[in-house]
Amino acid sequence: MRELEGMHYEGPIIRPPSEAFSILLQVTLGCSHNKCTFCGTYKDKRFTIKDDDTILADILFAAKYMRSQHRLFLMDGDALIIPQRKLVWILDTIEENLPWVRRVGAYANAKSIKLKSDEELIQLKENGLGIIYLGVESGDDETLQKVCKGTRAENLIRQGRRVKRAGIKLSVTVLLGIAGRSGSLKHAKATGELLTAMDPNFVGALTVMILPNTPLDEELRAGRFELPDTRELLLELREMFEHTHLSGGLFFSNHASNYLPVKARLPKDREKTLELIDGALRGEVALKPEWMRGL
Repeated sequence: MRELEGMHYEGPIIRPPSEAFSILLQVTLGCSHNKCTFCGTYKDKRFTIKDDDTILADILFAAKYMRSQHRLFLMDGDALIIPQRKLVWILDTIEENLPWVRRVGAYANAKSIKLKSDEELIQLKENGLGIIYLGVESGDDETLQKVCKGTRAENLIRQGRRVKRAGIKLSVTVLLGIAGRSGSLKHAKATGELLTAMDPNFVGALTVMILPNTPLDEELRAGRFELPDTRELLLELREMFEHTHLSGGLFFSNHASNYLPVKARLPKDREKTLELIDGALRGEVALKPEWMRGL
């Protein structure tokens, strides 16, 4: 066994905001899809599943030096794509060596969820996988196709429901502005309807920020894509929220990319949140200045 010398991280380290204080265990490199036009995160990484020895060494390092952290997040972009036997081994090894960890989370996409049977998802839940983060981006099929998401709204709903049926918490992200100015409200309404049908535990609404190493940046420069302005983004948020009816989930738009922070427990906070957005549209609620926005 090699000496414990530190975690074996490669490239940019990306995790959900809610995993800020988690043990970050990199079990894959990159993203198994890696075609979305707005995402430049993993362009310099070829998708790879890490070898058992490296994963075990990192778990043993965490066992020695990370005893106060009670959550663990599996990186990179799509850990759920790991074959079931290996993924179960990772979860079992975490439980054996990090018994104080109360929840394990991972990113997933519609394809990686679909590749798991219902029984396999239940097994992952029983072996410690507590939450899956799913990038939905939009409920509008035309928008999903344009951004090369590789799936349709109907499939996203189906796979999200399967995660919840297995007892795994579901956190989804959607993107304000991703349909451009022309498709803004259509995208917003369809996304709210998708969220209602999927009924995740958590929704995070982010605002698209165009990165220079992405196809979306090329479209912007060529005049084929136009970002909504601040008011249009607020109108998009309102339309999306108005059509989102969760049975008891949380709706956030408090990411660093957003102009208006929102944290709503639905259905309880529905009217209060609509009033907040309307106040912002009337200029009565201060928005985040441009220099404070970021990814």
